[in-house]
Amino acid sequence: MNIPLNTPTRSGVALTTTPGNATDNHVLVNDGRTVLLIKNTGSTVARIVTFKISKKVDGQAVEARTASLVAGEQKLFGPFSVDEYGGRMEIDVAHAELTLTPIKL
Repeated sequence: MNIPLNTPTRSGVALTTTPGNATDNHVLVNDGRTVLLIKNTGSTVARIVTFKISKKVDGQAVEARTASLVAGEQKLFGPFSVDEYGGRMEIDVAHAELTLTPIKL
């Protein structure tokens, strides 16, 4: 599932947030100049987000990077190197309570 980018303008732009989908991978078009605001909208449980790394070292896959957000927390991640995360970066969320808001710098 592609995540639509939010591109700031001088007059402002309303942010588009994508609800998490724990079944389908989210895909972010990554040019190395995008940050991702992730919020755990839940009220009781920490949730995990996984950033898949496309780079290989000596032909071996590199372990994905994960982050945990406690209930009600939001964090800003990125930017993400195209060399490491690829031009089509895959993001997995553990629960629909996580929302994704990509912002192009």
